[in-house]
Amino acid sequence: MAIRRAIFFATAILTMVFALLPAGCGSDRRDEPFTRSVDVSDGKVALGQRVFMRNCNQCHPGGSAGLGPSLNNKQLFAWYIKFRVRHGGEGMPAFSADRVSDSQLDAATDYLLQLRALQ
Repeated sequence: MAIRRAIFFATAILTMVFALLPAGCGSDRRDEPFTRSVDVSDGKVALGQRVFMRNCNQCHPGGSAGLGPSLNNKQLFAWYIKFRVRHGGEGMPAFSADRVSDSQLDAATDYLLQLRALQ
């Protein structure tokens, strides 16, 4: 019984950490226009842009809020982006490796981080 309680509390704490982590890492930037465009001369970033446009842009247009929340105003870590894409949650569908391969997900994450850096 004590082990079940410990597992329950550990799960609850981890859930709260994952839920609150992005909320505490915001900035003032929301839908401000970009002053320059993402440099897509790197092939990986260019692939990431295509993957983002095909799979993410419908809900996060240009990284801004749409059906989904804005991604431009959050300092998201690469591991968190990948976790959220694979597992979904909070209204976001999960994207399996059959739909977005690991290399495509890495590229899309690089693109999103480049997009976020345009301040």
